[in-house]
Amino acid sequence: MSSCLSRRDAIRLGLASGAGLLASRVPLHAKILDALAQMAERPLVTKPIPSSGEQLPVVGLGTAQSWGSTPHDQLAPLLRRMVELGGKVVDTAPAYGESEATLGTVVNQIGLRDEFFLATKVSVGGRRGAPGPTGPDAAAQGTTSMEESMRRLHTDRIDLMQVWNLGGPDVLLPILREWKQAGRLRYYGVTTTNDGQYPALMALMRQEPLDFIQVDYSINNRGVADEILPLAADRGMAVLTALPFGRTSVFQKVRDRPVPDWASELECTTWAQIFLKYLVSHPSVTVAIPGTTSVEHIADNVGASRGRMPDAAMRQRIEQTFDAL
Repeated sequence: MSSCLSRRDAIRLGLASGAGLLASRVPLHAKILDALAQMAERPLVTKPIPSSGEQLPVVGLGTAQSWGSTPHDQLAPLLRRMVELGGKVVDTAPAYGESEATLGTVVNQIGLRDEFFLATKVSVGGRRGAPGPTGPDAAAQGTTSMEESMRRLHTDRIDLMQVWNLGGPDVLLPILREWKQAGRLRYYGVTTTNDGQYPALMALMRQEPLDFIQVDYSINNRGVADEILPLAADRGMAVLTALPFGRTSVFQKVRDRPVPDWASELECTTWAQIFLKYLVSHPSVTVAIPGTTSVEHIADNVGASRGRMPDAAMRQRIEQTFDAL
């Protein structure tokens, strides 16, 4: 017998060992581990950033406040596994407590900065775009915030800088354009997860040549699909989808139900993969960014970036199945 492991065996062993890192979480079943390892042999599905043509894997990682309180020795294996399985995009923000600093420290420790597409945010307003400083004071505040993000992320160039919750785009977008021209960031955009800001977001999308937008989108939250996603396609903007599991509410609905028989048509073994493939198969969506601090869940999530994707008829079937539960 050869002493060398196949790539599939190595991935399966890594998944199994990673599952033990969170003792309070139920590990994925052995059958699912096998399926995930097999899925790693399928071609990786990527989509282009419209403004450049650069290809990104369609499932990434979001870092919420829980990241800042998670031990580094738990996050390092997660990020390594993500890279091994083809993941790339990681989204964070200064507003997420210590998460941005934690991400930068761990990426620096494992020495894989060039393997990641790091996205973060800047804002000069209050929460949900509440009024903030204007004029030179606001510009200085935004510049200082971005300099601090670079320091925390241990990098001299950020892949994507986003105006968080439309907090001061009039002040910040001219600065972001200057930073992009100077090579200090590669792309810029805006974010919101607030329905009340959708009209302002669409107005901005029509006025500005944004590289990216980030919005909330999930199987139980489809509001952006009516106007915002088509507008992004028309305007040539990449789309990151935040809260792809609806702050876990989609799992509360399916609970312990087995995946439908038709899931095999998509090579899906878990509800998470069904929900993610539903999102990233939308023509306008570039990358979904589910949050996790679990090695096994990053493997499950990134597994959705491989194998067959839903067509329009299958997307409708997924909606009907979920709505009927």
